[in-house]
Amino acid sequence: MTTQQLIDQIKLKKSFLCIGLDVDLNKVPQHLLKEEDPIFAFNKAIIDATHHLCVAYKPNTAFYEAYGLKGWESLDKTIKYLNQNHPEIFTIADAKRGDIGNTSKMYAKAFFEDFGFDSVTVAPYMGQDSVEPFLEFKDKHTILLALTSNAGAYDFQTQTVDGKEVYKHVLETSKSWKNAANLMYVVGATKAEYLADIRKIIPDSFLLVPGVGAQGGNLKEVCKYGMIASVGLLINSSRGIIYASNGKDFAEVAAEKASELQIEMAAILESL
Repeated sequence: MTTQQLIDQIKLKKSFLCIGLDVDLNKVPQHLLKEEDPIFAFNKAIIDATHHLCVAYKPNTAFYEAYGLKGWESLDKTIKYLNQNHPEIFTIADAKRGDIGNTSKMYAKAFFEDFGFDSVTVAPYMGQDSVEPFLEFKDKHTILLALTSNAGAYDFQTQTVDGKEVYKHVLETSKSWKNAANLMYVVGATKAEYLADIRKIIPDSFLLVPGVGAQGGNLKEVCKYGMIASVGLLINSSRGIIYASNGKDFAEVAAEKASELQIEMAAILESL
């Protein structure tokens, strides 16, 4: 999916919502545990109920890796279901990879070619040669961790080096990498006050913004400082949507929660 196709979907659906598919079998409705593949059954129900309200889905791969081979199979079935039935949806492998060049090349192949994701999250700590293998893929996107929503972000990301915060070094340096146009960035919703400075460095890039809802991020604050003419935001909500109910109505309630965010987003978009 190209960036323009993503923008077109945002305009069409009046939504820049991304739904995180972080499936914990301890939290899914109990009746699904009788299914042959309860993880996929859960994801399929959520997708069927919410695909018209969002433009992206983001499975966090840890929630699949935790169940071994069966978990990977559930992830594969989920992405195949999305690609076959909803090709207009932008898919994000929240894998937070990043290693020496040859290893990154294999990670990129796994998520972009074998699984068929549109994008993957990547950690920048090992630098240019650990990220550029992901950037080689045409119409695929690398979402670089810039300023995350967790408390530990202050341990390194906001520390000052040579008079500048580390996350700013990451943003500025990444702009010089080969195929940098394929970069997007993770900026946590709980760091909304930093978005004005971030937009000075990357004024046109898409930002994946987790942390709205359960983690306390505020949608209006994020949009105030981070939204651009082409929107440039994907707002992720996971627990607040997919675990809104643990009964047989879980998909219906998830759709209600997603709709609440979509309506709020539509109003924001109309004010642009």
